[in-house]
Amino acid sequence: MKQGDVIAGYRITTAPTNANGGKCIWAFAEKSGSAYFVKQFLEPKRPKNDDRDSPSLRIRRQLAREFEERHRTIMKLLRPDAPGGGNLVLATDFFHEGSTYYKVTERIDTSSLEKPQSLEPRQKMVLLKTLGTSLRQLHDIGVVHGDLKPLNVLVQKRDDAAFHTAKLIDFDDSYVAGKPPAPEDISGDSLYGAPEWRRYLQQDGSVGPDRLMCAVDVFALGLMTHLYLTGELPRHDRRFGSPADAVNGGGRLRLDPRLSDEMQGLMRAMTQADPKQRPRMVTYLKALSDPKVCALQHRRPGSAAPVEPSAGESSAPHARSSRVRANLRPRTGGPAPVPRPAVTDPPPPEPATGPAPASPPPTRSSRVRINLGDRGRDRNTP
Repeated sequence: MKQGDVIAGYRITTAPTNANGGKCIWAFAEKSGSAYFVKQFLEPKRPKNDDRDSPSLRIRRQLAREFEERHRTIMKLLRPDAPGGGNLVLATDFFHEGSTYYKVTERIDTSSLEKPQSLEPRQKMVLLKTLGTSLRQLHDIGVVHGDLKPLNVLVQKRDDAAFHTAKLIDFDDSYVAGKPPAPEDISGDSLYGAPEWRRYLQQDGSVGPDRLMCAVDVFALGLMTHLYLTGELPRHDRRFGSPADAVNGGGRLRLDPRLSDEMQGLMRAMTQADPKQRPRMVTYLKALSDPKVCALQHRRPGSAAPVEPSAGESSAPHARSSRVRANLRPRTGGPAPVPRPAVTDPPPPEPATGPAPASPPPTRSSRVRINLGDRGRDRNTP
């Protein structure tokens, strides 16, 4: 694909790039007076339809069939005319030319708010609810986004709108719950991957494809919620390359103590190691019923002052960092990253599903309690 090429009627108008493209290159294009975004997949390649045969050709043909079936299935399931579909940026065309696959979406404004944490609590609440509603729409039809991260969420506000909303993009790694691609064919970002997703990529025999359900997205959303509210991801032991690896290693993510008790309880539940214990999207949306839940709290009298992270802790990299390879292993040793000033989490006083602690007494009024007890066996769980 080069600038000036015409591919299936789409004239490429910009120089192709691999920026944030994973196993793809992309460019803008024009067809019949409309502007489009065209993505060219670098793999797999589609073998020719001829009479040649060999074990390797049979494997390549099978991989190509599975790739086509997955993308076409997701396109059929995700309908832009469904309720809430306006915040999903969906593919309009998927085809191959020769041995190469292409996917097309309408060109949209890709500008995105860089610091959602700077928004007022009500703005944050609406932003998170629009993102949660999009995920609920996917999960209700048994589809996992598979690569939920800030780069795949556009935070925007129309000139005539009062609130920022979230548009969900890039469904290349999406799959029907329990039927993910093979580990070697996944190119998602390990920084936001769930514990079971990481173990599947590492080809841990205890985690089969049937374990990769919609709860994979719930873990990622828990991390992103923390980021959108505070500006940072939860802290974790820096010996591990990602929050999920730390959880798999028996660690506990350290949440910003400025978060409301209700939000901390929700995030604890969303980032549990066991996907069966993570809440459904309906619980997440119910929790966002009051802007106070999204407000950062003033430190209570007598509480500890902010401190630097200890040598064994690390804040995860900024959300706009480049893609992390999916086969990342837990890291040991190496130079320590320069810590940013941050607060640390006091020892957690509750399991995620329990009631808020009785002491010290709260100083905030009109506290909203959430009920995380409506988890259960659904599409979030195997």
